[in-house]
Amino acid sequence: RVHGGTDLAHKMVVWRALSQVVRFPLLKSSAPWTSKTFSTSSNVLTDTFQRHHSYLRISLTERCNLRCQYCMPEEGVDLTADSKMLTREETIRLAKLFVSVGVNKIRLTGGEPLVRKDIVEIAQELGAIPGLKTLAMTTNAITLKRKLPALHAAGLNLLNISLDTLVPAKFSFITRRLGFERVMEAIETALAMGYDPVKVNCVVMKNVNDDELCDFVEFTKERNVEVRFIEYMPFDDNGWNDRRMVPYQEMVSIIKQKYPTIERVSDAANDTSKAWKVPGYKGKVGFISSMTDHFCNSCNRLRLTADGNLKVCLFGASEISLRDAMRSGSTDDELLQVIGAAVRRKKAAHAGMHELASTKNRPMIKIGG
Repeated sequence: RVHGGTDLAHKMVVWRALSQVVRFPLLKSSAPWTSKTFSTSSNVLTDTFQRHHSYLRISLTERCNLRCQYCMPEEGVDLTADSKMLTREETIRLAKLFVSVGVNKIRLTGGEPLVRKDIVEIAQELGAIPGLKTLAMTTNAITLKRKLPALHAAGLNLLNISLDTLVPAKFSFITRRLGFERVMEAIETALAMGYDPVKVNCVVMKNVNDDELCDFVEFTKERNVEVRFIEYMPFDDNGWNDRRMVPYQEMVSIIKQKYPTIERVSDAANDTSKAWKVPGYKGKVGFISSMTDHFCNSCNRLRLTADGNLKVCLFGASEISLRDAMRSGSTDDELLQVIGAAVRRKKAAHAGMHELASTKNRPMIKIGG
C-alpha cells in the first residue's frame, strides 16, 4: 500500500496534512474512518456554513503563452519543478474522487490549459466520469480554434474565453503578446459549434480598458455571448492597487449612460456573476464583484492547483497538499478525510480588498484562473 516509505512514514504524511487543516485530533475515533462515514450528498464537501461544494476548478499547468498584466510580471514567474506537478493519472484520480462525493462540475484552468500537449486526452478521461455534468475550460483561446473540435468531441461543454479589449493594439499592451485575431476567430468558432453561451472574461482596469465597457455591451447585440466584467483583484506580483480597480456599481453607471434600458436579469444558483441584459440583444453582460460585493455566502467552489494543493478559497493563503498524500500511498478514504477536514475549515468570507492586497498568496497564474 505504501510506495517508497514505511507505514509510519505514510501515516506521518497523512497526519501532517490533517494537522494543517484541523485543530483537534480527527484520527482519534472509536470506529475506523471510511468513505461511508460521510454521505455523498453532504458531509465531505459541506462546510460548517452549510455550503455544499459541487464545483472543482483544476489547474493543469503554471505555464502560459501570454503575460497579462493583472496576472503576472512581464518576466514571468518561477515555475514549479515538473517532478512536483500532478501527473495526468494523479489529476484524473482526484477528479474521480471529488465526483464520487458530489462534484458535478469541473473547470480546467491554468496558466493556459491548452499548452498541455495531452489536453485532449485529459478532457476525454474527465468527460467519461459518471456523474460529471459539466466539463468547462477557461482559456486565452490563442490555440483554441484548431483544438476545439477534438475537445468538444471529448465532452467539453462550457467555455470561458479571456478577452480584455476589443482593440488589437491594446490587446498586445495588456497581454504583452500578439494574438487578438486568433482569440476573435476562436470566439466565432465556438459560437458556430453551438456553445451556448460563450462566456467572455474581461478584467476591467481604470485608464486601461474601462473606456470599452459599452463596446463590450454592443458586442453582445448579435452574438450569444456573456461578457463578464471582473473587478481587478489583488494577487502576488500583479501590481494591484485600488486606484486601478473599477467597482461594480461604477461600471453599471457608465453603461447606463449609453444603455438606459439595460436591466438586471436572474442569475443561476451559485453564479458568481450578476447578470444584466439590453432588451433585444442576443447576449448579456455580467459583473464579478469579488472586491466590492462578494458572493462568499453562496460559494460552491474548490480549487486544485497544478502542483496538487487544495485551496478552499481563492483568496485564502492556506493550502493542503493532496499530491504528497497520494505519493505517500494514501488510500481514497484517507484522501477524503483530508479533503473533508480542509472544507470544514473554510471561512464564512474572504477578507476585504486592502487586507487581501497585503496578504501573502500565490500569483494568479500559480493558483489557476
